[in-house]
Amino acid sequence: MSPLPLNLDSDMLTLPMPRLQAATLEVALQQRRSTRTFLPEPLSLDEVSAVLWAAFGVNRPETGGRTAPSARGWEEILIYAVMADGTWRYDAQAHRLELVKAGDLRAVTGVQEFAGSAPLNLVYVADFERMHDVREEDRVFLAGVDSGCIVENVYLYCAGAGLGTVVRALIDRRSLAQALDLKPTQRIALAQSIGRTGLIQ
Repeated sequence: MSPLPLNLDSDMLTLPMPRLQAATLEVALQQRRSTRTFLPEPLSLDEVSAVLWAAFGVNRPETGGRTAPSARGWEEILIYAVMADGTWRYDAQAHRLELVKAGDLRAVTGVQEFAGSAPLNLVYVADFERMHDVREEDRVFLAGVDSGCIVENVYLYCAGAGLGTVVRALIDRRSLAQALDLKPTQRIALAQSIGRTGLIQ
């Protein structure tokens, strides 16, 4: 069963308030590791909500500040959540998912076999249109730094919540960009697989 109440009559899905596990930072750092084997069991909607909020959610509603830093406040990293029933784009300000495509695109998110069966694949896309007054090569570098900060947030959340995760750069970016209908100014930085491992963390 899908963790998401997928309704193709509506292309928006409001996520529940994030409820993070009460692990200390010390425990999360001790447990942080990369995992490439995942159980097929889907994540719950609460877990998807918490992962996305930890990744790049709004932690200061009064200013719109986010859980990860962003060079010059561009907030240029877009997060796509790719699951068995569909691909969604995360709207952090509204804490909701916007349907991009129905159907299973997980296998397109990476060349490693496990990407096609991991319950959740996050794809980090840099929107260069948001990055003003900077050289092209610096856009690539700064987007990589920003996406790396988001990746580590997800690692620490997963470590505290007993989930497995791994960041991935082995991606057929052309095929995935076509599948996501990205614009020429939007570039895929990294992807990250998330799921249960069956192991005691």
